[in-house]
Amino acid sequence: MSQDSPFTPALFTARLAPSGRQADAWADQPLLHSLEQGGVDWPSSCRNGTCRACLGQLLAGSVRYEIEWPGVTREERAEGCVLPCIAYPESDVVLQDPAT
Repeated sequence: MSQDSPFTPALFTARLAPSGRQADAWADQPLLHSLEQGGVDWPSSCRNGTCRACLGQLLAGSVRYEIEWPGVTREERAEGCVLPCIAYPESDVVLQDPAT
């Protein structure tokens, strides 16, 4: 008989609007990884938050960063901008489709 580990990371959903595409979003990995694992094509390059190729708009939900300076300005963060390559979900999230 197996028991759930107390160390199992939280699982959320990352949904794109308006397309409705979605992927599982694990709390212990960046959103970009979750999106790619779920078959969602998202622009990216450096994968460390410096090039800003993956910059997106968070429409709902919350994320956290594990680095002190995540490559977005305070004003951009206030407007909902996120870097999925280094943003970890803290809840279900809705992101603006990158193509729209």
